[in-house]
Amino acid sequence: MKSGERYRAQAAELLGRAEVESSPVFKAEFENLASAYLRLAEQAERNTALIVEFELPRKEKKQS
Repeated sequence: MKSGERYRAQAAELLGRAEVESSPVFKAEFENLASAYLRLAEQAERNTALIVEFELPRKEKKQS
């Protein structure tokens, strides 16, 4: 599964729960959680495209 797919699947499940929820408070919370998971999916997809390169500093040898 790609990086963002799990988050998108979780968001879809939460939206489904929101649709059948009778309590307006819980419905809103499920929708808010779904939005958060969609943001996580987008961030995960951006992170997979990110390439970070760096070099560690070389240790200097002590002269005796």
